[in-house]
Amino acid sequence: MPHTLHARAVLLDMDGTLVDSTAVVERLWLEWAKPHGLDPAQVLSVVHGRQGHQSMAIMLPDRDHAINLRENDEMLARESGDVEGVVEIAGAAAFLDALRELPHAIVTSANVPLMTARMQAAGLTVPALAITAESVTDSKPHPEGFLTAASTLGIDPADCVVFEDSEAGVQAGLAAGMRVIGVGAHAASHGATYSVADLTQVSVTAAEDGFTLTLS
Repeated sequence: MPHTLHARAVLLDMDGTLVDSTAVVERLWLEWAKPHGLDPAQVLSVVHGRQGHQSMAIMLPDRDHAINLRENDEMLARESGDVEGVVEIAGAAAFLDALRELPHAIVTSANVPLMTARMQAAGLTVPALAITAESVTDSKPHPEGFLTAASTLGIDPADCVVFEDSEAGVQAGLAAGMRVIGVGAHAASHGATYSVADLTQVSVTAAEDGFTLTLS
């Protein structure tokens, strides 16, 4: 049965929500983890949705964080240069087009070069407002990114709808006081308010004081 939500702004994660970059993310992170003897399953359960240095701190809690910051910069550079297999999540281009004249933003743990590289590789246009790793102090699951986007757009958090795929991202959206639409097979298990398989299941209709999102 379709669900209908009224909103005044949409805040969109990138990886796993607009762009499918799973193959490159997992390949590069497993390469990073191998010399540390980390369990691959643990690595893949941690890295999605977070900034890289925070993921490293979780997996190597006793390591000097300065090393994490340096290696995160190196990881971002490798990720920006490796976009093989990066494609749009089904429906992403049409959804972004439908939002073009409406308040919306991308809120991603990627930095600007990585965001730009992946969005271009997927054939997607970056929204006018992008909250990236450079914009925040705290990574998801902290709500700072989503709250910063809402504040910049001048929209109350309760009137924003977040689209996310990862557990960290869903937690961040809920912590910001926003409704969260989970995208993908695993999003519902992360506690999202609603969930869809992909963005082909979302339509946008203009409404008084905002717009309506219909989830099929």
